[in-house]
Amino acid sequence: MYKSLLLMSLGLIAFLPNCSQLISTQSPAPNLMNTNLASSSLADLEKTVNQQINQYRASKNLPPLTVDPRITKQARIHSENMASGKVKFSHDGFEGRVKAISIPYQNVAENVAYNMGYSDPARNAVDGWIKSDGHRKNIEGQFNLTGIGIAKNAKGEYYFTQIFVRSR
Repeated sequence: MYKSLLLMSLGLIAFLPNCSQLISTQSPAPNLMNTNLASSSLADLEKTVNQQINQYRASKNLPPLTVDPRITKQARIHSENMASGKVKFSHDGFEGRVKAISIPYQNVAENVAYNMGYSDPARNAVDGWIKSDGHRKNIEGQFNLTGIGIAKNAKGEYYFTQIFVRSR
């Protein structure tokens, strides 16, 4: 049984027009595989999210987003912190993540998601974002760079962070 809770799009600080959160849960499938996926598997999921986001953008005649490793690093740190319980599932600290990226920008935004129990957690997160007005606005925004970070904890929960940047 699919259960989803969508939290409203947040404008956390002046330069953050759209930050969105998405939570999706499903009862975990029996015999979940190793709960600590190798980082290469998570990196593959991050690439999959980027491909799916860019496929969606192409369907709207929007240019693809280029993955920037500086942005990805900050997105991963945030997802890892949420997965470990170091920070709550939120956009808290977004201003610090943006500063740490050190890219001159015109605009920035962030989407986060959480899910568990899905055979394709990346597709579930992207589909949820696309179905949500706030998330979709970020995905369709006039951004040119992105970073995606995914973390999975021992409970099998996946945490996703995607940061969008319009560089100067």
